[in-house]
Amino acid sequence: MRVRMIGLYLALFCLLGLSQAAAADVVNVYSARHYDADDELYAAFTEETGFEVRLLEGDSDQLIERIKREGAASPADVMITVDAGRLWRAEQEGIFQAIDSDVLNERIPSRLRHPDGLWFGFSQRLRVIFYNRENFDPEAENLSSYEDLADPRFEDRICIRSSTNIYNQSLLASLIHEHGEDAAAEWAQGLVNNLARPPQGGDTDQIRGAAAGECEIAVANHYYYLRLLLSDDAADREVAERVGIVFPNQDGRGVHANVGGAGVVDGAPNREAAVALLEFLASDRAQAIFARGNNEYPVVDGAERVEAIEEWGDLVFDDVNVSVYGRYNPAAVRIADRVGWR
Repeated sequence: MRVRMIGLYLALFCLLGLSQAAAADVVNVYSARHYDADDELYAAFTEETGFEVRLLEGDSDQLIERIKREGAASPADVMITVDAGRLWRAEQEGIFQAIDSDVLNERIPSRLRHPDGLWFGFSQRLRVIFYNRENFDPEAENLSSYEDLADPRFEDRICIRSSTNIYNQSLLASLIHEHGEDAAAEWAQGLVNNLARPPQGGDTDQIRGAAAGECEIAVANHYYYLRLLLSDDAADREVAERVGIVFPNQDGRGVHANVGGAGVVDGAPNREAAVALLEFLASDRAQAIFARGNNEYPVVDGAERVEAIEEWGDLVFDDVNVSVYGRYNPAAVRIADRVGWR
């Protein structure tokens, strides 16, 4: 687990035996986001509010276990992670407390926050379909939805990462919500039958696979593509230029959108500062930083978007509350295991 600090070191904070006491003008953040641009978020928050941010980074499961282990002595005020499935895991472990904030309720659409205010989404990430421009025409092939990925006509043509990845678990959970478990299992089996290669690597590797002709179709989050497209490396940009994008289900329920989100930790010693941080993350200033930092979609209507996303125009988003991705996560994991999606 890597520790980075803004202001004083959290490790020193704990060693001094201060972890049980609230510290004036401080908010302790446990974050599973690992983007340098997030430093800009915290610096801007401090500038606007005077609250100092003390930051501990790790992966989501590590942070959940740490907070549980620390118990009532935990200095954690806010936990930040990515994907509603991981937020659900934290929720199930009793990590969050409910927050009723007019600012958050007004600025963040209801579909992007927990129904009871346990956590809130602050950036959106779309799971979309990419294709090799040279050897695949989505219109001619009639590929326009997630459901199409299971069609036998796409046998041996698809790249997608392992089902152990939370992004794919949440996508499958959305299909369970939409169609029921039996139909979602049939879809997952069809997808497995259509794989061009065993799942390997991350989202960027799926895009590279499509660009190289190892498969004709790939599934990945939108910002991995934008990293390639906007890279300083000409080879990365060439990969991006070789693929096109399908935003699925635009004639129906809309594209699958997940979130990076956060909640106030139950027993947070600095609750006022924690709520202030969440409210700041919903501000126009913070939303613009999210957008620039990782090319994510803002959650606030009208907030600044990066130019490449603006060029995609207005998309139809699935309006289901993203908390269902967590609710159906166990079923999604069982289905993936049953059909051999490793």
